[in-house]
Order: sequence, then C-alpha cells, then structure tokens
Amino acid sequence: MELPSYVVRRNRVLFRPIQPKSHNLYKSPKPPFFSQTPSPTHRTFSSSFLRMLTNSTFLPATTGVAPLDDADFSLYFSFLQDDSFLPEMPPAKRARRAAPEDSDPRSESDDSSKAPPAPPPRRLWVKERSRAWWDQCNRPDFPESEFRAAFRMSRGTFDMICEELGAAVAKEDTMLRAAIPVCQRVAVCIWRLATGEPLRLVSKRFGLGISTCHKLVLEVCAAIKSVLMPKFLRWPDDPTALADARRKFELVSGIPNIVGAMYTTHIPIIAPKENVASYFNRRHTERNQKTSYSISVQGVVNPDGVFTDVCIGWPGSMSDEQVLEKSALYQLASQCGILKDDWIVGGVSYPLLDWAMVPYSQRNLTWAQHAFNERIGEAQRVGKEAFARLKMRWGCLQKRTEVKLQDLPVVLGACCVLHNICEMRGEELGREEMGYELFDDEMTPENGLRSLTAMNARENMARNLLHSGLIGTGFV
Repeated sequence: MELPSYVVRRNRVLFRPIQPKSHNLYKSPKPPFFSQTPSPTHRTFSSSFLRMLTNSTFLPATTGVAPLDDADFSLYFSFLQDDSFLPEMPPAKRARRAAPEDSDPRSESDDSSKAPPAPPPRRLWVKERSRAWWDQCNRPDFPESEFRAAFRMSRGTFDMICEELGAAVAKEDTMLRAAIPVCQRVAVCIWRLATGEPLRLVSKRFGLGISTCHKLVLEVCAAIKSVLMPKFLRWPDDPTALADARRKFELVSGIPNIVGAMYTTHIPIIAPKENVASYFNRRHTERNQKTSYSISVQGVVNPDGVFTDVCIGWPGSMSDEQVLEKSALYQLASQCGILKDDWIVGGVSYPLLDWAMVPYSQRNLTWAQHAFNERIGEAQRVGKEAFARLKMRWGCLQKRTEVKLQDLPVVLGACCVLHNICEMRGEELGREEMGYELFDDEMTPENGLRSLTAMNARENMARNLLHSGLIGTGFV
C-alpha cells in the first residue's frame, strides 16, 4: 500500500516515514505544537507504529488500496485525540450580544448625538467622627469661663492667634474633602499643649484622625515659631523697654541695672534610641528614685515674666553652666557686648561673669553677703515663677512627651511664645492650674568666679544694701 510521506492533522505533523530506530514507546516526549520539522522521537514513533500497522491484520490484505483520507485516519488513529496530545488553544471570544428586536436604530443615533451623562460624584473616604464637643466650643454663646479653662486663654486671645496664623496654616479644599478650618487647627494644637492628653483622646474630642491631630500640632507649632516668635519673643532693643525693666527689677530687689532673670528647667522625655547617656538626668533620677531622661530649657525673663531669650534642646546631662556656654546669649553678651552696663541675674548654678550676677555660694558669709543673697533672690524668683507658670499653663511640659526628639524644640518654643502672649494680654491661670511646684536641682559650677570686675561690683552692691537698710527681717 502506498502511503503519504506525512499526514497533517489539527495543525501539527503526526508522522513522517523515516528509518526506524529503537526507542522506548512510552517515554516519547510530547511533540512541539505546530512544528514544521517533527522531533526525531516522534518521527521514530510514527514510522515504527505505521510499519506495525501495515504488517498486522488491522488493514485489509488486498492490493490496490487507495490512500487513506482524513476520515480513515480519524478512524484508525483516534487515540491521537487524547487531551494530553492536544495543544492548548486560546479561549474562544465571547459572542457579541444580539441587539433586541424592538430596538430602533434612529434612537441609537439620537443617543449618540447627546452629551455623555455626568459621572457620579466621588465618594469621600473619610471616617465619620463626632465633632459635637468642638462644635459646641466654637459657638459664640459658649461660656467664656469654660473656654478659658479649656484653652488657657480667652476667646479674644484665641481669635487673635488664629488671625495671625491664618495665612501660614490655612489649606484649600480638594476634590476629596473639605479643608480643616484654621480655628480648628489652632484649637487642636493649643488643647494638646494645654492638657497634654494622648493623641487618641484629642482625636475623639475634635473628630479627627490620630495622625491628622499629630500633624496639625507640628504644623501649628512650626507656624508659631516662624510667624509669632519674631513678634512676641525677642530681646528688648528699645531703650525705653530696657529702662522700664531696670526700674521694675530695682523695685523688687534693690539692685540697680538688672534687665533680666535667668533660669534653666528640664523637660522629661522618653529614652531616645541614640545617645541615651547624654540625656540621662542623674539629679532627677536620684531625687525621684526613677530613671529620668530630659532636655533643658534655658530662658531669660523680664520683670513681667515674659521671655526675652530662650535656649532649648540641650541634653539633660549637661549642667546649667554648660548650657549657658552653648547658648547664643553667651556669645552675644561675651563677644558682641549687648549687655554693656546691665546685669542678668541667675542662681548659684551659673558662673559669675561680666554680665551675669549670681549670689554668694561659699560658706561663712558676712551680713552684707547674706543681705545681697536675699535681695538678688527676689529678682531670681521672677524667673523661677515665670517657668512655673509656663509649666502650669501648658500641661504637656509636666509629663513625658510623645513628640519625637527632633521636633521637641519647636514644640517647646511654641509653648514659650504662647506663654508670652498670655502674659502680655493679662491671661490669668485658673485654680486647677495653680499649685504646681517647680523642682530643678542646682549644682555649683567648678569655676564659678570668672570675672574680677563682677566680683568687685558684687561686693559694692552688698555693702550698699547693708548700709541702705534694704535687708530682710531674716537676718535681724
């Protein structure tokens, strides 16, 4: 029987008669799909199997048999239709949906000529939170006493701060949500500083997210530092202001030419991840019997308790003397001479300098020296009481803060600026804020006498106070 040289079925070559070779029939690999040249194994399998079939009784033993067509091969080689030999065909395309019988082609043309319908409004992915408390506080008829107790200031002062910070903290509405009003942004920051509440409680009170409240606090504090600090916390360069400060301090202490009282306090922090030993406060740890970490805040105040200079952020392990040497005030006073004939008074933890007057720290003092320490203590108390009001007004300074260490100086600077605004506008503290006692351990510096001129000036002040009768009753 004359057979074709090859047979093509379903877009692949099934066999091609060549010289047979001995191969395992059952381990033949699957032939490649639509290959123009069949694999050798497949050719061997096809030719060998064909010879077996031609010599078997499956085919009729008559001569002159016509070549097999596609129908015959489908009969004898039906095993080739097994799924393991069929190629993976791409999925058939989904049939197009038939148009309804009653559809009118004219209506379709009319619809195509019309403008496409407007898309539905986008949903705002904002969690619904209650803002009842803030809406009540923001009402004009809200009691002034309750507003003052909540925000440590009157509504007039609050509105003034919002007006000053409006351009710096205002945001525009977007397609997704409306911007938070300026007054609410400022209120979140001031409430957080005043109460020191955790962010999750601030979030529930104002109806905002926790991360949003944290971001608002940092943004408003940064705006206070850049916008309000140059206006409300600055060194007095006006001769009238300096003369007024000298007069008030002399009325308090009897010592002339005093323009400021200096004090340093510590703000507790969470143990940082880096340089932990630098922020370890040994004095607070020994006094509280609890491991304490802190950063320092050095400030100079005028007779009214308003800060005129601050130095914030140095580690708590540094002494007051070291913090003073790192401050900008030390550089300006020592090198630039901004304090020509004036004095800044401080405690025994500061050194005696050409511009810094401190009390006597040695033992066995004379009556004149006792009198001087008593009178200079009155001037020094102005600075300590200002820091006490600062911590009483802003409760976040009384506990370990959650603010990151790199953001903490900005927050503390904002507290000092807001303190000045409240002091200038006569905002008094309520009974709930009163009663905080300030503890800061003072250490005597190793080299406390650095200026011979200041030593002579202090001796003259002590004698004048003794002879003028300006000594207290404690030494009579």
